[in-house]
Amino acid sequence: MIGIDRTQMIHTEAELRSLIGFPSELVEHKVIPAIDHNCRDFINKSPFVFLSTSDSHGKCDVSPRGDAPGFVHVLDDKHLVIPERPGNKRIDTLRNILSNPHIGMEFLIPGLGETLRINGRASITKDMELLKLMAVKERIPLIGIIVEVEECYLHCAKAFFRSQLWKPETWLNKEQLPSPAKIISEHAKIDGATPEVIAARLDDGYKNRLY
Repeated sequence: MIGIDRTQMIHTEAELRSLIGFPSELVEHKVIPAIDHNCRDFINKSPFVFLSTSDSHGKCDVSPRGDAPGFVHVLDDKHLVIPERPGNKRIDTLRNILSNPHIGMEFLIPGLGETLRINGRASITKDMELLKLMAVKERIPLIGIIVEVEECYLHCAKAFFRSQLWKPETWLNKEQLPSPAKIISEHAKIDGATPEVIAARLDDGYKNRLY
């Protein structure tokens, strides 16, 4: 196993730039401060977004959100709202927002390599009139995340080309995939929480408690 050579660490932006260089004029100018018709269309077609937040001490978290395309509602050119569906009740993202409103988002559309990145400031709402717009199967989310948009820009597809993420022929077969139930069982180390018990619990949640 190769150790970490601390003498080779980079400590300044100047050192980084000497290795990586500078962005092109196109990259510098592609950032816009609001949701235009192109961004709105992208969001409306996206069924999946990653939310990046941190607490007041800088401890970071990235959390996925997914639903039918258009589940993230664009309110106007500066605001969008994300419904908070039932989860594991850790509420990492929500607790972070309460102490530090800065948020980063990355919207994905299956089959498309480019992603839409949006940065802004988040807050949490319990406005029932707003939340009713995001009801699924007559179940209204208890809260939503409102984001005041500061930056929008498209991210290139190089990571998707390298990973071949959208090519099913590169995917592992079911027998090769890691077992989530086994991993949770070994991490939690709770009496009675065998992989079989956890697998059944996960399956029940996926079937009966999505909303």
